Amino acid sequence: MKVGNISQTVYKRSVQKQLNKVGEEVLYQPSKEENCIAIKIKEGSHMVSAEATAFGTRRETGIYALARAWNDLLAWRAEPLAISLSIMLPVKTSEAFLKQVIETVRMVCLKEQISIAEVKTEVNPMLQQLFVSVRAYGQAKEENIVRTDGAKSGQDIVLCGTVGLEGMLRILEEKERELQTRFVPAFLRKAKALKEKLIQPELMNVLAKSDVKAIHQIGSGGIFAALWNLAEASHTGLVVERSKMSIDQETVEICEYYNLNPYCMTSAGSFLVVTPNGEALVNRLEQEGIRASRLGVTTDENARVITSGEEKRYLDRPAPDEFMLWWQRALSE
Repeated sequence: MKVGNISQTVYKRSVQKQLNKVGEEVLYQPSKEENCIAIKIKEGSHMVSAEATAFGTRRETGIYALARAWNDLLAWRAEPLAISLSIMLPVKTSEAFLKQVIETVRMVCLKEQISIAEVKTEVNPMLQQLFVSVRAYGQAKEENIVRTDGAKSGQDIVLCGTVGLEGMLRILEEKERELQTRFVPAFLRKAKALKEKLIQPELMNVLAKSDVKAIHQIGSGGIFAALWNLAEASHTGLVVERSKMSIDQETVEICEYYNLNPYCMTSAGSFLVVTPNGEALVNRLEQEGIRASRLGVTTDENARVITSGEEKRYLDRPAPDEFMLWWQRALSE
């Protein structure tokens, strides 16, 4: 199979058909498009959980798993409780490196006031790289939960954040020495500073007070996959304008250097939001200094259309994530 998330066809054929929901404790049926689960713990209250993984060779790797899991939890409007951290290491890893991995995650948790409830570590002879898994836990009332599948026809689609951010940052950390030969120090410093956009509590505060019908963090496969997942989960079509998809210049240039498509690259910390009044939401976000743009609308047709001026194309099923393809090439060199 291809690298990255398995295709929707494979998921439906070989995974979903074998899953079942017994009893009323699990609130929703398993779904490829959703990133969280909800389990009833008492009447009117549900435990919400989200998990994310990241791999690489740098001590910062765990930050990306933390950001994606924590953001997914907050996107569902869950009251956050804590995270558990699982770290798997190659045989040749030093204890000092393990300490650094945990320290980088701990520092972000301190800043964002996230409690670490558990840390498990293991050295695995099958691994060539560091592998980090983060599970975030929270609780929510069912009526407050906002998922990917809540969009209706005729509503606005808003991008909160920028395209390809996470993938760019991870490539920069893995290949900083090489990129120093191509870009000036000021450019690389500015690119590194964008890491502050991975977790944005101000964004979640605004969204929590807004009329949000559906939300989806831009994960594997990038914004094109996120648009597909949003439409697939909500059973709608969509029409969006590609030029409205915000992207940092640092992401553009690093992707061009490695011949990558940023629109198909993971971007933790950026979200697609569906709302009845996109311009009003964009204005509120911009007043808080948060980058946002109205991309287009959902439709009652099946077509998922991306326009570019006079041209238009139909969105394909999600392709493998460009960051995963980059890693595949890097490991084969």
